[in-house]
Amino acid sequence: MGDKTLPAETTYPGEIVFGKIAEYQEEFAADPRHRIALNAVTKTTVKSVAMNRAAVVRNNHTFSHVVKTGAATSQNSSGRCWMFAGLNLFRMLAAKEMNLEDFELSQNYTMFWDKLEKSNYFLESILTTLSEPTDGRLISWLVASPIQDGGQWDMFVNLVKKYGVVPKEAMPETESSSSSSIMNDRVTNKLREYAGQLRQSHEDGYSIEHLRAEKEKMLKEVYRMLAIHLGEPPASFSWQWRDKDKDFHRAGQMTPKEFYDKYVRFDLDSMVCLIHCPQSAKAYNTLYTIDYLGNVIGGHGIRYLNVELDTLKKATTAMIKEEKPVWFGCDVGKMFDRDLGLMDTDLYDYEGVYGTKFGMDKAQRLDYGSSLMTHAMVFTGVDLDENGKPLKWRVENSWGDKNGEKGFMVMTDPWFDEYNYEVVVEKKHVPLDILRLLETEPSVLPPWDPMGSLAAAV
Repeated sequence: MGDKTLPAETTYPGEIVFGKIAEYQEEFAADPRHRIALNAVTKTTVKSVAMNRAAVVRNNHTFSHVVKTGAATSQNSSGRCWMFAGLNLFRMLAAKEMNLEDFELSQNYTMFWDKLEKSNYFLESILTTLSEPTDGRLISWLVASPIQDGGQWDMFVNLVKKYGVVPKEAMPETESSSSSSIMNDRVTNKLREYAGQLRQSHEDGYSIEHLRAEKEKMLKEVYRMLAIHLGEPPASFSWQWRDKDKDFHRAGQMTPKEFYDKYVRFDLDSMVCLIHCPQSAKAYNTLYTIDYLGNVIGGHGIRYLNVELDTLKKATTAMIKEEKPVWFGCDVGKMFDRDLGLMDTDLYDYEGVYGTKFGMDKAQRLDYGSSLMTHAMVFTGVDLDENGKPLKWRVENSWGDKNGEKGFMVMTDPWFDEYNYEVVVEKKHVPLDILRLLETEPSVLPPWDPMGSLAAAV
């Protein structure tokens, strides 16, 4: 226990006093389970100590409904999960059209245009906030991470609609697309410098026309930096392939948009983004958008339909039953084991290790910064019981084939309830009264709202 002779104390309101520390020590020593936990956790990770073996063995990779997929892809050391997930919706459509067993689209191609468009979006945001104080919350938020790797569904739609897609071999990965931190740091440094220059020019009395002319010069330099890191995206490319029956095909010279229109033909306008956000400050059956969140000026703004969990699940299940994959966004780091590829609310018995209950619900976790969307993946299966209720979900990730079952993971339905926030489904699977909300003006949330988080987990 140590020496119980304590110094005399002059206390202040709220101070930790030595007498209270003695009480903490006595409480800790009174229960031998605390000593067992200490011995275990000081020797190995708390996750290893807390792992619930029963949760591990009861979850398998067998599902009642499965969507055909290719091999797992890998975003490597980048935060392009949202982009990989989006392209993973397309690639098997292209594979089927070309009679291929598997196929992969260039994530580097969409990354290049996303970085350039985000740079322009950032500089335009600076031009629309010239009267804001430099040390205010909005400018601080804008300059914090202007071209980070993360994104949202509507941002992905903007890129595909404007630039199309290309096969991976038409613009393969580079060192910087696979490991983006240094590139992001250099370009971010330059964009912050540009922000300062634009704001100073405004203070010096220059017109908005002059500032936009300066911005164009800045974007040329950003393009140069991106091209050095990622290579230049092709305006057109020659496409030919040999299919799974060994037959040779030559399509000739194509633009990225021509390739998309001929071999992918995914109807982006038929999709809608549903979120489940139970915060008391937000209402269900309401359309939301996020201020200053986007990538393409003139493109789609972020639009979320906040719905009850049951609406979101029914639409997701209906898509999978039609053998269509579903893009989704979640908080992947919670109650998750990467090696096992398992997301289960019972996976870790932290209560047993620490002797305390972790009692926040989904809304409270959002309110107090304990959870938000961090990662995008694709649902490619669901296991339904005899009553049609989901038991678990099959997940296609973009972390390579070393985790889970060759890169595919299992999410239990309770985990879906607690940590899944967003799905993209066909409009036909959403009740008409909710769908009509897309015709209304969205409620605008501030940039730092938890629903403004971008999927970027590496």
